[in-house]
Amino acid sequence: MNQTLGARLSPDLTGANVEDAGEHNRAVVLRCIHRQAPISRAEIARQTGFTKPAIARIVDRLLDEGLIMEARRRHGLRGQPAIELEINPDACFAIGINIDRDHLTVLAVDAVGNVRARVHHEKRFILPAEFLQLTSDAISHFQRSRLIDDARLAGIGLAMPDWLGEISLLGKPKAYQEWTAFDVRAALENLTQHPVFIENEANAAALAELDYGLGAESSSFFYIAINACPGGGLVLDGNGHRGAMGLSGEIGWLPIADGRDEKSHKVQLLGEIFSLFSLYDFLARHAVEVSVPHDLLTLDAHGRRLVSQWLKEMSAHLAVAVKHIGMIVDPDAVLVGGRLPIRIVDELLRYVHEHLDPEDMNLPSLHRASLGEDASAMGAAAMPMAAALMLASADAAQRTRSPLKNMDRLNS
Repeated sequence: MNQTLGARLSPDLTGANVEDAGEHNRAVVLRCIHRQAPISRAEIARQTGFTKPAIARIVDRLLDEGLIMEARRRHGLRGQPAIELEINPDACFAIGINIDRDHLTVLAVDAVGNVRARVHHEKRFILPAEFLQLTSDAISHFQRSRLIDDARLAGIGLAMPDWLGEISLLGKPKAYQEWTAFDVRAALENLTQHPVFIENEANAAALAELDYGLGAESSSFFYIAINACPGGGLVLDGNGHRGAMGLSGEIGWLPIADGRDEKSHKVQLLGEIFSLFSLYDFLARHAVEVSVPHDLLTLDAHGRRLVSQWLKEMSAHLAVAVKHIGMIVDPDAVLVGGRLPIRIVDELLRYVHEHLDPEDMNLPSLHRASLGEDASAMGAAAMPMAAALMLASADAAQRTRSPLKNMDRLNS
Protein backbone atom coordinates (compact mmCIF):
# COMPACT_ATOMS: atom_id res chain seq x y z
CA MET A 1 0.00 0.00 0.00
CA ASN A 2 2.03 2.92 -1.26
CA GLN A 3 1.42 6.19 0.55
CA THR A 4 1.80 9.60 -1.06
CA LEU A 5 0.61 13.04 -0.09
CA GLY A 6 -2.36 12.70 -2.41
CA ALA A 7 -3.39 9.34 -0.96
CA ARG A 8 -4.40 10.66 2.42
CA LEU A 9 -7.95 10.23 3.58
CA SER A 10 -10.60 12.31 1.91
CA PRO A 11 -11.94 15.22 3.98
CA ASP A 12 -15.38 13.67 3.49
CA LEU A 13 -16.14 12.35 6.96
CA THR A 14 -19.12 10.23 5.99
CA GLY A 15 -18.98 6.46 6.35
CA ALA A 16 -21.09 3.34 6.21
CA ASN A 17 -22.35 1.42 9.23
CA VAL A 18 -21.22 -1.95 7.90
CA GLU A 19 -18.85 -4.34 9.59
CA ASP A 20 -16.61 -4.71 6.54
CA ALA A 21 -15.88 -0.99 6.66
CA GLY A 22 -14.64 -1.13 10.25
CA GLU A 23 -11.10 0.02 9.60
CA HIS A 24 -12.28 2.79 7.29
CA ASN A 25 -14.85 3.95 9.83
CA ARG A 26 -12.23 3.95 12.55
CA ALA A 27 -10.00 6.08 10.35
CA VAL A 28 -12.85 8.49 9.62
CA VAL A 29 -13.44 9.01 13.34
CA LEU A 30 -9.75 9.57 13.98
CA ARG A 31 -9.63 12.08 11.15
CA CYS A 32 -12.64 13.89 12.55
CA ILE A 33 -11.11 14.10 16.03
CA HIS A 34 -7.75 15.15 14.64
CA ARG A 35 -9.18 17.99 12.57
CA GLN A 36 -11.88 19.26 14.94
CA ALA A 37 -10.77 18.45 18.48
CA PRO A 38 -11.98 19.00 21.09
CA ILE A 39 -15.15 17.29 19.89
CA SER A 40 -17.89 15.26 21.59
CA ARG A 41 -19.21 11.85 20.58
CA ALA A 42 -22.51 13.39 19.53
CA GLU A 43 -20.72 15.90 17.28
CA ILE A 44 -18.68 13.11 15.71
CA ALA A 45 -21.91 11.24 14.96
CA ARG A 46 -23.37 14.32 13.29
CA GLN A 47 -20.21 14.95 11.28
CA THR A 48 -19.76 11.36 10.08
CA GLY A 49 -23.31 10.09 9.82
CA PHE A 50 -22.51 7.08 12.03
CA THR A 51 -25.03 5.83 14.57
CA LYS A 52 -24.37 6.62 18.22
CA PRO A 53 -23.75 2.92 19.05
CA ALA A 54 -21.20 2.75 16.22
CA ILE A 55 -19.45 5.86 17.53
CA ALA A 56 -19.44 4.40 21.05
CA ARG A 57 -17.74 1.21 19.83
CA ILE A 58 -15.12 3.03 17.75
CA VAL A 59 -14.33 5.60 20.45
CA ASP A 60 -13.99 2.91 23.13
CA ARG A 61 -11.54 1.06 20.90
CA LEU A 62 -9.49 4.18 20.24
CA LEU A 63 -9.42 4.98 23.96
CA ASP A 64 -8.25 1.45 24.77
CA GLU A 65 -5.48 1.77 22.20
CA GLY A 66 -4.35 5.09 23.69
CA LEU A 67 -4.78 6.98 20.42
CA ILE A 68 -7.31 9.43 21.83
CA MET A 69 -8.19 10.72 25.28
CA GLU A 70 -11.11 12.28 27.08
CA ALA A 71 -10.02 15.84 27.58
CA ARG A 72 -12.75 17.53 29.62
CA ARG A 73 -16.47 17.98 30.07
CA ARG A 74 -18.19 20.78 28.23
CA HIS A 75 -20.50 22.70 30.56
CA GLY A 76 -23.07 25.38 29.83
CA LEU A 77 -25.37 23.23 27.70
CA ARG A 78 -28.64 21.56 28.65
CA GLY A 79 -28.49 18.02 29.99
CA GLN A 80 -25.46 15.95 30.94
CA PRO A 81 -22.19 17.76 30.16
CA ALA A 82 -20.59 16.31 27.01
CA ILE A 83 -17.17 14.69 27.26
CA GLU A 84 -14.78 16.10 24.68
CA LEU A 85 -12.28 13.93 22.85
CA GLU A 86 -8.80 14.79 21.61
CA ILE A 87 -5.88 12.99 20.03
CA ASN A 88 -3.45 11.78 22.70
CA PRO A 89 -0.21 13.71 22.08
CA ASP A 90 1.83 10.73 23.28
CA ALA A 91 -0.03 8.26 21.04
CA CYS A 92 2.84 8.32 18.58
CA PHE A 93 5.76 10.41 17.41
CA ALA A 94 7.37 11.19 14.08
CA ILE A 95 10.64 12.64 12.87
CA GLY A 96 10.52 15.27 10.14
CA ILE A 97 13.61 16.18 8.12
CA ASN A 98 14.06 19.07 5.70
CA ILE A 99 17.24 19.23 3.64
CA ASP A 100 17.75 22.12 1.24
CA ARG A 101 20.65 23.90 -0.40
CA ASP A 102 21.17 26.15 2.60
CA HIS A 103 20.15 24.19 5.70
CA LEU A 104 19.16 20.97 7.42
CA THR A 105 16.35 20.83 9.99
CA VAL A 106 15.34 17.74 11.97
CA LEU A 107 12.24 17.80 14.19
CA ALA A 108 10.71 15.38 16.68
CA VAL A 109 6.95 15.88 16.59
CA ASP A 110 4.15 14.38 18.69
CA ALA A 111 0.73 13.20 17.54
CA VAL A 112 -0.89 16.65 17.66
CA GLY A 113 1.96 18.49 15.95
CA ASN A 114 3.85 19.79 18.96
CA VAL A 115 7.57 20.03 18.27
CA ARG A 116 9.25 18.11 21.08
CA ALA A 117 12.79 18.73 19.84
CA ARG A 118 14.62 20.54 17.03
CA VAL A 119 18.10 20.27 15.55
CA HIS A 120 18.99 22.86 12.93
CA HIS A 121 22.12 23.41 10.83
CA GLU A 122 22.40 26.65 8.88
CA LYS A 123 24.89 25.49 6.26
CA ARG A 124 24.99 25.65 2.47
CA PHE A 125 25.33 22.69 0.13
CA ILE A 126 25.48 19.87 2.65
CA LEU A 127 26.70 16.74 0.88
CA PRO A 128 24.96 13.36 1.24
CA ALA A 129 27.48 11.81 3.64
CA GLU A 130 27.29 14.79 6.00
CA PHE A 131 23.53 14.85 5.69
CA LEU A 132 23.34 11.23 6.84
CA GLN A 133 25.74 11.82 9.72
CA LEU A 134 23.93 14.94 10.97
CA THR A 135 20.54 13.24 10.63
CA SER A 136 21.75 10.14 12.48
CA ASP A 137 23.19 12.32 15.25
CA ALA A 138 19.89 14.20 15.61
CA ILE A 139 17.82 11.01 15.83
CA SER A 140 20.24 9.53 18.36
CA HIS A 141 19.99 12.72 20.41
CA PHE A 142 16.19 12.52 20.43
CA GLN A 143 16.34 8.89 21.57
CA ARG A 144 19.04 9.30 24.20
CA SER A 145 17.34 12.33 25.70
CA ARG A 146 14.01 10.46 25.77
CA LEU A 147 12.42 13.29 23.82
CA ILE A 148 10.50 10.66 21.87
CA ASP A 149 9.45 7.10 22.62
CA ASP A 150 11.09 4.96 19.96
CA ALA A 151 8.51 2.22 20.47
CA ARG A 152 5.86 4.75 19.40
CA LEU A 153 7.79 6.25 16.49
CA ALA A 154 5.48 6.23 13.48
CA GLY A 155 8.27 6.80 11.02
CA ILE A 156 10.61 9.29 9.42
CA GLY A 157 9.56 11.85 6.83
CA LEU A 158 11.95 13.68 4.53
CA ALA A 159 11.14 16.91 2.66
CA MET A 160 13.63 17.91 -0.02
CA PRO A 161 13.65 19.93 -3.25
CA ASP A 162 13.37 18.26 -6.61
CA TRP A 163 16.58 18.12 -8.66
CA LEU A 164 18.62 18.92 -5.54
CA GLY A 165 22.02 18.36 -7.15
CA GLU A 166 21.16 19.45 -10.67
CA ILE A 167 19.96 23.06 -10.72
CA SER A 168 22.76 25.57 -11.30
CA LEU A 169 23.15 27.99 -8.42
CA LEU A 170 25.70 30.65 -7.57
CA GLY A 171 28.39 29.13 -5.36
CA LYS A 172 27.25 25.52 -5.81
CA PRO A 173 30.29 23.23 -5.50
CA LYS A 174 30.87 20.60 -8.16
CA ALA A 175 30.68 17.87 -5.52
CA TYR A 176 27.04 18.79 -4.86
CA GLN A 177 26.15 16.73 -7.93
CA GLU A 178 26.56 13.70 -5.64
CA TRP A 179 22.89 14.17 -4.77
CA THR A 180 21.96 13.22 -8.34
CA ALA A 181 23.03 9.59 -7.92
CA PHE A 182 22.42 9.32 -4.17
CA ASP A 183 19.68 6.88 -3.14
CA VAL A 184 18.35 8.87 -0.21
CA ARG A 185 15.54 6.41 0.51
CA ALA A 186 17.87 3.45 0.87
CA ALA A 187 20.26 5.50 3.00
CA LEU A 188 17.51 6.53 5.44
CA GLU A 189 16.12 3.01 5.60
CA ASN A 190 19.57 1.84 6.65
CA LEU A 191 19.40 4.29 9.57
CA THR A 192 16.09 3.08 10.97
CA GLN A 193 13.70 0.16 11.15
CA HIS A 194 10.77 2.56 10.91
CA PRO A 195 8.88 3.52 7.72
CA VAL A 196 10.41 6.22 5.54
CA PHE A 197 8.36 8.79 3.62
CA ILE A 198 9.73 11.27 1.07
CA GLU A 199 8.09 14.35 -0.43
CA ASN A 200 8.96 17.54 -2.24
CA GLU A 201 9.61 20.26 0.34
CA ALA A 202 6.97 22.71 -0.92
CA ASN A 203 4.35 19.94 -1.01
CA ALA A 204 5.35 19.01 2.52
CA ALA A 205 4.97 22.62 3.68
CA ALA A 206 1.50 22.70 2.12
CA LEU A 207 0.66 19.50 3.98
CA ALA A 208 1.79 21.10 7.24
CA GLU A 209 -0.47 24.09 6.59
CA LEU A 210 -3.33 21.70 5.86
CA ASP A 211 -2.90 19.77 9.10
CA TYR A 212 -1.58 22.39 11.50
CA GLY A 213 -2.20 25.80 9.95
CA LEU A 214 -4.72 27.46 7.67
CA GLY A 215 -6.17 24.12 6.60
CA ALA A 216 -8.79 24.62 9.29
CA GLU A 217 -10.09 27.60 7.33
CA SER A 218 -9.38 26.66 3.73
CA SER A 219 -9.49 23.24 2.07
CA SER A 220 -8.10 24.38 -1.30
CA PHE A 221 -5.03 26.57 -1.50
CA PHE A 222 -1.75 27.09 -3.33
CA TYR A 223 1.39 27.36 -1.20
CA ILE A 224 4.34 29.44 -2.46
CA ALA A 225 7.60 28.71 -0.66
CA ILE A 226 10.35 31.34 -0.71
CA ASN A 227 13.46 29.29 -0.01
CA ALA A 228 16.93 28.97 -1.49
CA CYS A 229 14.92 28.27 -4.65
CA PRO A 230 11.19 28.96 -4.91
CA GLY A 231 8.66 26.15 -4.80
CA GLY A 232 4.94 25.57 -4.79
CA GLY A 233 2.46 23.08 -3.38
CA LEU A 234 -1.20 22.57 -4.22
CA VAL A 235 -4.00 21.41 -1.90
CA LEU A 236 -7.41 20.69 -3.41
CA ASP A 237 -10.46 19.75 -1.34
CA GLY A 238 -8.36 18.88 1.67
CA ASN A 239 -5.85 16.69 -0.15
CA GLY A 240 -2.40 17.40 -1.51
CA HIS A 241 -2.41 17.28 -5.30
CA ARG A 242 0.87 16.25 -6.89
CA GLY A 243 -0.17 15.85 -10.50
CA ALA A 244 0.32 12.94 -12.90
CA MET A 245 4.11 13.27 -12.87
CA GLY A 246 4.43 14.70 -9.39
CA LEU A 247 5.25 18.17 -10.70
CA SER A 248 2.14 20.06 -9.65
CA GLY A 249 3.00 23.41 -8.06
CA GLU A 250 6.45 23.87 -9.66
CA ILE A 251 6.04 27.62 -9.77
CA GLY A 252 9.73 28.28 -10.38
CA TRP A 253 9.24 27.43 -14.07
CA LEU A 254 6.65 30.17 -14.57
CA PRO A 255 7.85 32.56 -17.34
CA ILE A 256 8.01 36.19 -16.30
CA ALA A 257 8.35 39.13 -18.68
CA ASP A 258 10.81 41.88 -17.75
CA GLY A 259 8.59 44.95 -17.45
CA ARG A 260 11.45 47.41 -17.02
CA ASP A 261 12.11 47.63 -20.75
CA GLU A 262 9.07 47.36 -23.00
CA LYS A 263 11.28 46.98 -26.10
CA SER A 264 13.41 44.10 -24.86
CA HIS A 265 10.63 41.52 -24.47
CA LYS A 266 12.99 39.63 -22.18
CA VAL A 267 11.46 36.62 -20.46
CA GLN A 268 12.91 34.90 -17.41
CA LEU A 269 11.81 32.01 -15.24
CA LEU A 270 10.44 33.05 -11.87
CA GLY A 271 12.84 30.66 -10.16
CA GLU A 272 15.81 32.52 -11.65
CA ILE A 273 14.93 35.84 -10.04
CA PHE A 274 12.71 35.13 -7.03
CA SER A 275 14.42 33.28 -4.18
CA LEU A 276 16.46 33.81 -1.06
CA PHE A 277 19.66 33.25 -3.03
CA SER A 278 18.53 35.86 -5.58
CA LEU A 279 17.94 38.34 -2.76
CA TYR A 280 21.36 37.62 -1.25
CA ASP A 281 22.97 38.15 -4.67
CA PHE A 282 21.10 41.44 -5.19
CA LEU A 283 22.31 42.72 -1.83
CA ALA A 284 25.88 41.55 -2.49
CA ARG A 285 25.93 43.53 -5.75
CA HIS A 286 25.18 46.57 -3.58
CA ALA A 287 27.94 45.76 -1.08
CA VAL A 288 25.60 44.32 1.57
CA GLU A 289 26.60 40.86 2.75
CA VAL A 290 23.83 38.49 3.84
CA SER A 291 24.23 34.72 4.12
CA VAL A 292 21.30 33.47 6.23
CA PRO A 293 17.65 34.58 6.55
CA HIS A 294 18.12 36.02 10.04
CA ASP A 295 20.71 38.48 8.67
CA LEU A 296 17.87 40.22 6.83
CA LEU A 297 16.44 41.31 10.18
CA THR A 298 19.67 42.96 11.36
CA LEU A 299 20.36 45.24 8.40
CA ASP A 300 20.88 48.98 8.76
CA ALA A 301 18.62 51.53 7.09
CA HIS A 302 20.51 51.29 3.79
CA GLY A 303 20.21 47.51 3.75
CA ARG A 304 16.51 47.63 4.60
CA ARG A 305 15.89 50.07 1.72
CA LEU A 306 17.60 47.67 -0.66
CA VAL A 307 15.48 44.78 0.59
CA SER A 308 12.35 46.88 0.07
CA GLN A 309 13.52 47.75 -3.44
CA TRP A 310 13.92 44.06 -4.28
CA LEU A 311 10.57 43.18 -2.70
CA LYS A 312 8.77 45.83 -4.74
CA GLU A 313 10.27 44.51 -7.96
CA MET A 314 9.43 40.91 -7.06
CA SER A 315 5.90 41.85 -5.98
CA ALA A 316 4.93 42.61 -9.56
CA HIS A 317 6.07 39.15 -10.65
CA LEU A 318 4.35 37.47 -7.72
CA ALA A 319 1.12 39.30 -8.53
CA VAL A 320 1.25 37.85 -12.05
CA ALA A 321 1.75 34.39 -10.56
CA VAL A 322 -1.24 34.86 -8.24
CA LYS A 323 -3.42 35.86 -11.20
CA HIS A 324 -2.33 32.80 -13.19
CA ILE A 325 -2.90 30.51 -10.22
CA GLY A 326 -6.33 32.00 -9.68
CA MET A 327 -7.37 31.48 -13.29
CA ILE A 328 -5.95 27.98 -13.73
CA VAL A 329 -6.41 26.36 -10.32
CA ASP A 330 -9.10 28.55 -8.71
CA PRO A 331 -8.11 27.90 -5.08
CA ASP A 332 -9.64 29.60 -2.05
CA ALA A 333 -6.32 31.19 -1.16
CA VAL A 334 -2.67 31.60 -2.03
CA LEU A 335 -0.30 31.27 0.93
CA VAL A 336 3.22 32.66 0.93
CA GLY A 337 5.74 31.13 3.30
CA GLY A 338 9.13 29.47 3.38
CA ARG A 339 12.31 30.72 5.02
CA LEU A 340 11.90 34.41 4.27
CA PRO A 341 11.37 36.04 7.70
CA ILE A 342 7.75 36.75 8.62
CA ARG A 343 8.20 40.51 8.80
CA ILE A 344 9.63 40.59 5.29
CA VAL A 345 6.88 38.31 3.92
CA ASP A 346 4.33 40.77 5.29
CA GLU A 347 6.08 43.64 3.54
CA LEU A 348 6.17 41.67 0.28
CA LEU A 349 2.45 40.94 0.47
CA ARG A 350 1.64 44.62 0.98
CA TYR A 351 3.39 45.38 -2.29
CA VAL A 352 1.71 42.44 -4.08
CA HIS A 353 -1.73 43.73 -3.09
CA GLU A 354 -0.90 47.02 -4.83
CA HIS A 355 -0.74 45.10 -8.13
CA LEU A 356 -4.03 43.24 -7.58
CA ASP A 357 -7.48 44.63 -8.15
CA PRO A 358 -9.35 44.48 -4.81
CA GLU A 359 -12.63 44.44 -6.73
CA ASP A 360 -11.69 41.33 -8.71
CA MET A 361 -13.75 38.61 -7.03
CA ASN A 362 -12.12 35.93 -9.20
CA LEU A 363 -8.76 36.30 -7.50
CA PRO A 364 -7.91 34.01 -4.57
CA SER A 365 -7.24 35.69 -1.26
CA LEU A 366 -3.56 36.20 -0.49
CA HIS A 367 -2.10 35.44 2.95
CA ARG A 368 1.13 34.86 4.78
CA ALA A 369 1.40 31.17 5.67
CA SER A 370 0.72 30.53 9.35
CA LEU A 371 3.72 28.25 9.85
CA GLY A 372 7.27 29.56 9.72
CA GLU A 373 10.57 28.28 8.40
CA ASP A 374 10.01 24.76 9.77
CA ALA A 375 6.86 24.15 7.73
CA SER A 376 8.57 21.65 5.39
CA ALA A 377 9.99 19.63 8.28
CA MET A 378 6.57 19.71 9.96
CA GLY A 379 4.98 18.43 6.78
CA ALA A 380 7.60 15.71 6.54
CA ALA A 381 6.67 14.54 10.04
CA ALA A 382 2.97 14.72 9.17
CA MET A 383 3.32 11.96 6.57
CA PRO A 384 4.23 9.09 8.93
CA MET A 385 1.84 10.57 11.49
CA ALA A 386 -1.00 10.38 8.99
CA ALA A 387 -0.19 6.74 8.32
CA ALA A 388 -0.14 5.91 12.02
CA LEU A 389 -3.24 7.85 13.03
CA MET A 390 -5.42 8.34 9.98
CA LEU A 391 -5.08 5.15 7.99
CA ALA A 392 -5.96 3.16 11.10
CA SER A 393 -4.54 -0.12 9.89
CA ALA A 394 -2.34 -2.18 12.15
CA ASP A 395 0.16 -3.00 9.41
CA ALA A 396 -0.16 0.18 7.35
CA ALA A 397 3.12 1.58 8.64
CA GLN A 398 5.06 -1.48 7.56
CA ARG A 399 3.54 -1.44 4.09
CA THR A 400 4.63 2.16 3.55
CA ARG A 401 8.21 0.96 3.25
CA SER A 402 7.54 -0.09 -0.31
CA PRO A 403 8.62 2.52 -2.89
CA LEU A 404 6.32 5.51 -3.19
CA LYS A 405 4.69 6.14 -6.55
CA ASN A 406 6.55 8.75 -8.59
CA MET A 407 8.96 9.40 -5.73
CA ASP A 408 12.21 7.99 -7.15
CA ARG A 409 12.75 11.31 -8.95
CA LEU A 410 13.34 12.89 -5.56
CA ASN A 411 16.58 10.96 -5.26
CA SER A 412 18.00 13.45 -7.78
